[in-house]
Amino acid sequence: MTTPLLLLSGAGLPAWIWDDVRAQLPVETRVVEYPRGSASLAEYAAAAAATADGWESYGVVAHSLGGVVGSELLAQQPERVTGFFGVSAIIPAAGSSFLGALPSPQRHVVSLAMRLMGTRPPAKSIRSGLAAGLTAEQADRIVADFDPESQRVYRDPVSPRVFPEVRRYLLTTGDKEFPESLQQKYAAEIGGPVDRLDTAHLPMLEQPKLVAELVESAYA
Repeated sequence: MTTPLLLLSGAGLPAWIWDDVRAQLPVETRVVEYPRGSASLAEYAAAAAATADGWESYGVVAHSLGGVVGSELLAQQPERVTGFFGVSAIIPAAGSSFLGALPSPQRHVVSLAMRLMGTRPPAKSIRSGLAAGLTAEQADRIVADFDPESQRVYRDPVSPRVFPEVRRYLLTTGDKEFPESLQQKYAAEIGGPVDRLDTAHLPMLEQPKLVAELVESAYA
């Protein structure tokens, strides 16, 4: 394995969630820092591309909302992205968005909640959903470090893109954020092999060794 890897985190999540996975990968890795504020999806993807400056080509490992950002990045830089590994990632169809990729009526409920309350869920919801399966200490850190995203990254449509030959999806079977049936839909949008782990939404914290092994095998 020689391809450097660009890591795209899920919504609101800090870079340290990848620390244990990165420590076990035999290549250079970088974690994208999202622009947030009122940034568009295209600006999120541009920030990801800038993070990969100096690399002729690279693979993407995208978690949750990172699947949307990674999809737009692929549309911007198809010649540089040599692989795409989704980790319980949302992968909208071209022309759709994060919200559009959710089933009805969930998409309407989430959209209204965002308009009324912003993109930071209540601490109780973070603990019971996003941080399910984690230790109390890990959950506390996730709540404390959660940084809400731009509204637009959830609403902007993804541009047409073609996934590279190296493509894979890690489905989390105990996920309280996205059920298995929904993740199967996202995996089908990528079109590659599907691995399964019995974790909640943050397998890089629950099972970092296994996640690293699966990523490495995908890019071997």
